[in-house]
Amino acid sequence: MTGDLAAAAERICGQRPISIQRFAGGDISGASRLTFADGSSVVGKSGPVVAVEARMLEAMGACSAPVPNVLGYDERHLLIEHLPADGTLSGKAWASLAEALNALHKVTGESYGWHEDYALRHVRVENEALDDWPRFWAERRLLCHALHIATDLAQRIEGLAQALPQLLPRSPAPALLHGDLWGGNVLVSGERISGLIDPCAYYGDREVDAASLTVFDSPPESFFDALELEAGWRERQPIYRLWMWLLHVRLFGDSYRPAVERELATLGL
Repeated sequence: MTGDLAAAAERICGQRPISIQRFAGGDISGASRLTFADGSSVVGKSGPVVAVEARMLEAMGACSAPVPNVLGYDERHLLIEHLPADGTLSGKAWASLAEALNALHKVTGESYGWHEDYALRHVRVENEALDDWPRFWAERRLLCHALHIATDLAQRIEGLAQALPQLLPRSPAPALLHGDLWGGNVLVSGERISGLIDPCAYYGDREVDAASLTVFDSPPESFFDALELEAGWRERQPIYRLWMWLLHVRLFGDSYRPAVERELATLGL
């Protein structure tokens, strides 16, 4: 695989890397730093859906939000700009992230979804477009997991799905979302966001990205204030976090089931 990535880098960048170093972490979407003889470096990824990721990054790059430039890709390999990441998501970086998200969310689509499906390892992310937001969230982000989780949990998810028309706005602006936003997918340099990486992009309610950030991170109130979310957004956060928790159940096992149950209990289910 390393040899294939090196060959792809030579074809795309015009020179062969002298070293390939895997980044730490990356349980779902691994990446490596490719260094060339002139001291420059790029980030390389390999896998079955990297071409989809490339097109997502290109769409995100059309706004002023910081996103790595796509240098080139084929159906198995992706080369992107290597961005600095010497800071932490704290202090003033939260204000910078709110600014980046506001820029990203100003890009809107005509419906909810994306023009192609994606995948996180073995879990397919269904993106076929719909005009009804509660239906999109029910079918594409919740019910799609029902056959792959415990029956009792699936029944509770099905109950929530039936109630979504009363719990979610029917037609929020279809904003361009990062879609898998947590601290590990946010690069910080100094006190500024240098890049949003590893997207699972689609058009949807911008509250989804805010909710994703509360799964493993604790944004300050000033962050949410800067996003100027619609009234009632706090009550909707558990609904939007559920997709992330269900995804983790399928990827990493039942140790994440208590988080799913906690969100359902918060919703009265």
